[in-house]
Amino acid sequence: MAPAKLSGFCKQGNDWLYNARLPSDITIIVDGVKFHLHKFPLMSKCGKIACMLEEIQSIHDRTFTTKLEEFPGGSDTFLFAAKFCYGIQVEFTARNIITVYCAADYLEMTDEYGEDNLLLKAESFFHKNVLHNWKDCVLALQSCESCMPRAEKLHILQKCLNAVSTMVCTDPSLFGWPMMMYGSLQSPGGSILWNGINTGAKIRSAESDWWFEDISYFSVGLFERLIKTMKARGIRSEYLAGAVMYYARKYLPGLGRWQSRPSSKARTVASFSSTPAAVDQRDLLENIEKLLPEKKGKSFCRFLLGLLRVASILGVNQTCLDSLERRIGMQLELASLDGLLIPSFSNSDTLYDTDCVERIIHHFMSSESGLTLFSPPSLDLLSSPSFEPLRKVARLIDNYLAEVASDVNLKPGKIRSLAEVLPDSSRTLHDGLYRALDIYFKAHPWLSDREKEVLCNIIDYGKLSIDACAHASQNKRLPLRVILQVLFFEQLHLRTALAGCLNVLEAESAPMGQGIAPTEIAGNVTATGETGQRIVRRDGWVTIVRENQVLKVDMERMRSRVGELEDEVSKIKREMKKVKKSRSSLSSPCIVAGKFGCKPLSKSSDSQTDVVGSTGPTPRPSFEHPRSSHHSRHRKSLPLFRDLTHGS
Repeated sequence: MAPAKLSGFCKQGNDWLYNARLPSDITIIVDGVKFHLHKFPLMSKCGKIACMLEEIQSIHDRTFTTKLEEFPGGSDTFLFAAKFCYGIQVEFTARNIITVYCAADYLEMTDEYGEDNLLLKAESFFHKNVLHNWKDCVLALQSCESCMPRAEKLHILQKCLNAVSTMVCTDPSLFGWPMMMYGSLQSPGGSILWNGINTGAKIRSAESDWWFEDISYFSVGLFERLIKTMKARGIRSEYLAGAVMYYARKYLPGLGRWQSRPSSKARTVASFSSTPAAVDQRDLLENIEKLLPEKKGKSFCRFLLGLLRVASILGVNQTCLDSLERRIGMQLELASLDGLLIPSFSNSDTLYDTDCVERIIHHFMSSESGLTLFSPPSLDLLSSPSFEPLRKVARLIDNYLAEVASDVNLKPGKIRSLAEVLPDSSRTLHDGLYRALDIYFKAHPWLSDREKEVLCNIIDYGKLSIDACAHASQNKRLPLRVILQVLFFEQLHLRTALAGCLNVLEAESAPMGQGIAPTEIAGNVTATGETGQRIVRRDGWVTIVRENQVLKVDMERMRSRVGELEDEVSKIKREMKKVKKSRSSLSSPCIVAGKFGCKPLSKSSDSQTDVVGSTGPTPRPSFEHPRSSHHSRHRKSLPLFRDLTHGS
């Protein structure tokens, strides 16, 4: 009880009493707490209580009881005002200044009811001490939640927000922000002083994000007000985005897995003495999305993808989801594969939300619509820097398709629609599409050849590399029709590669004095394109000959594969013609004549011999005559490809 005696107030249960010889003649209830006080000290300082007592002068009750509704700051702040009325010394701090300021205004403690009253003292302390110090300003804002409406009315909340925004715009090293949180003095060497003693601790150099941690303790509404105030004062958008991202990572734990860890920061005095605000994660995410600036960057795009993932889990409104998808689509070329693998949280059977990714691609195409107007694209367009985002997105989507293709519940139509969203000009090679389809066929072995052929139509076989063609020609999961088309283009690739090697060999081995112009040699070398560039000429023409031999081996393998396919097709043709002949002979008069011992006509025998002879296996000149030129072999294989195509 000793402290209570010194202060003049003591607490009994839930009631506060003032230690005086006179009995209490007024009881004031604030938030369920009763204060047993005296009329005269309160009437001399509080205009509101004085007016209330004047209205009940006709009532001769010795004790008056009243209840103060919605008192700013609650019972603790009223105790502060009551002590001031009784002349007890009180202490203004950054934590209580706004609530005391609002309470003094609520009780009308102006100079009209006493010289140097509480309202004037609070206003003076607020303007002289709080608004010029980062720590005090932040602490004052953190403690104003209980009296936000009255603080708005008195404009002290906006003054604090303006002060914080101004200090953020200013170099903190000029005025000691936020170094004042560590102590008010510095040694000449830059160390922090505590009670005049050099602590040896060095003050960190000012960084652009030094204020993120302090404002992260604000409530969602106050944080939103501060960001809007900063934006109105012209603070750079990257700083605002950084503050919003820091705040979101702190209160949305789901972002932690997909975001890089924030840099470790030294906690300030304000942070040590504060607790994080209690927020509703769904409302927070919807408000965060509105505060984000229109910004591009890899880290920002990764943050948006993580935010979209958490939004799908929390079930935010559709407007927020659409806005996040649009923001991601505007910078899809900066996205990563793991960021796009968004799990499906709806009633869909698929593992990943492919519909969301398709919408994001459509947003990207709408932002890059200027590039898709060229059909077919020119070489200048494909090599231009403005076309690079489209190529990056095409590679990203091909990798995405390869990842989701193993989902057994993924429909073929979804694979096709995702692949066809981007224009054909976005892919210089279709190896990525082939890889995705191969994985899809492996995970869906029950697909028919017709369904596989429809999916394979998205591949341009002319854009498959030699390695992809070699793999596809031996891929048993592909339909026969597709394999034949791949073999045809593989022949063309090998022919081009061989021609390029021969041109380079002739260009290097031919002497300059035999009438071959240097420009002609250079033209032949240039015509080989990318194939000629792959040749490593470390040992002169010997290396070229070795690579030429490798190409010959590859061509021999291809010939053997073509021969096997020719044999299979010939067998199929013979079987089909045998079936047709048996069907036609059932209704023929020759069968009837045979039953009665009649001899068939010689014309029929001759025609039968011709039919059987015509259905024999097709000779393969490429095997019996290895010295024949590669041009003749191609001329003989192309009609075979046309016959197979028309026959099937």
